[in-house]
Amino acid sequence: MRIVAEIADLSEETLLRQAATQALPSLRNASPGNADGNAKDAARRRLRIVREVLHTLASPRFGRREASVKVPTLEERYRQLLELPLDRRLSAAEIHRAYKHVAKRAHPDAGGSAEEFLELAAAREALMKPK
Repeated sequence: MRIVAEIADLSEETLLRQAATQALPSLRNASPGNADGNAKDAARRRLRIVREVLHTLASPRFGRREASVKVPTLEERYRQLLELPLDRRLSAAEIHRAYKHVAKRAHPDAGGSAEEFLELAAAREALMKPK
């Protein structure tokens, strides 16, 4: 219990400090000799959480776990909405054909939402504009 109390007071890691702070009341309830089984189980669970946070913070990270997620550009997002390929130039006819195909499902009369339909229309307009 002393170690968890020191972690709660001195840790610079917010997640670890929060886990330790939340574990302290359970540990205090389980410390008397006459504590019931439920209090001891709760204290064990809280200690397990603190241990998992410590392990997560201390273990090395390999691979691409820390790699940032690439946010698609506006044009890429429009192409994804219209289910168009991202890797080549598109003709106006191709964009219009893709719009009509997707709009059939997204139209409010066909069970889609008006917001989604308007977003598709905006995507078509943006992709049709010459650069």
